[in-house]
Amino acid sequence: MYFSNDPSIQGLIELIKSPDEAASGAAWQSAGNYGAAAVQPLAALMADADFELARKGKRGLYLVVRHAGHPASAKERRAVESELIVVLGSSPAHVRREVVWMLSEIGSARAVGPMAALLTDQALREDARCALTRHPAPGAVKALKSAFATAPEDFKPALAESLRARGVMVEGYPSRKLVPTAQTTVVPAQ
Repeated sequence: MYFSNDPSIQGLIELIKSPDEAASGAAWQSAGNYGAAAVQPLAALMADADFELARKGKRGLYLVVRHAGHPASAKERRAVESELIVVLGSSPAHVRREVVWMLSEIGSARAVGPMAALLTDQALREDARCALTRHPAPGAVKALKSAFATAPEDFKPALAESLRARGVMVEGYPSRKLVPTAQTTVVPAQ
C-alpha cells in the first residue's frame, strides 16, 4: 500500500491524479481501505474527462465496494451504500450506470427504490433492470412489477424476462430467446 504524507481522502485523490504511474496505481489500489468517505470523491473522478483518470476512479470505487462487501463489514457496507445512493441521484449517466451495478453487489433493501427510479430513464433503464434482477431484496421484484405495469411497450419484454428470472409468471410477452429470428424450413428425410 502506498500513502503520501497526507493520508486523507484529498491526499488519496491527489495521488491518483499524479503523473507518476507507480504512485497513482498504488493509490487507487489502496482506495478500498478509505471506505465510505472515498465514495463521492472517487465518483467525481469517474466523471473526469480524462479517460485514464476516470478509469482509476472507477477501479478505486469498485475496491471500496468490494471491501465493504466483506461479510464482517456490515456497518461499513451500510455507510458505503448510503454514499452510493447519493451518487446515484446526482452524477452523470455513465457514473450512475456503474453505481447501480455496485449497489447490486452490496445494496440492501434501502437501495431498491433509488435503483428502481432509473427504470424510467431511457439511457439507464436496461442497467437498472439487470441490476434489480440480481438484487436479492424482495422489494426488487416489487419494483420490477411496478415498472412493468407502467413501462412503454418496447421495454416490457425485457422487464417480463427479469420477472420470469425472479420466478414471476408473465403473460403476453414471450421470451425473446424463444422467438425465431429467421424463417426455417424442414426438409423431410428421404
